[in-house]
Amino acid sequence: METTVGLMDVVRIVIQWGVVPLVGFVFLIYRGQQQHQTEIAVMKAVQVANKEAHDREFKEMRKSFDQVFTKLDTIEQALRK
Repeated sequence: METTVGLMDVVRIVIQWGVVPLVGFVFLIYRGQQQHQTEIAVMKAVQVANKEAHDREFKEMRKSFDQVFTKLDTIEQALRK
């Protein structure tokens, strides 16, 4: 009975218990990273859309205030006459 382990047996064991689990782990990390990139892209798009909507609302509000002040000016001028 010879108990020596051949080179091919060592290579098979290293691949089975070292390389394969490592490849699986790297694949899971890669998949998670891809999902995170997608989520970040969606968050950026939502943030840009919210900023544009906020800017638009701010411009509308400023325009409304300008109209109110114009109206107040005309009322003030009418009262001074």
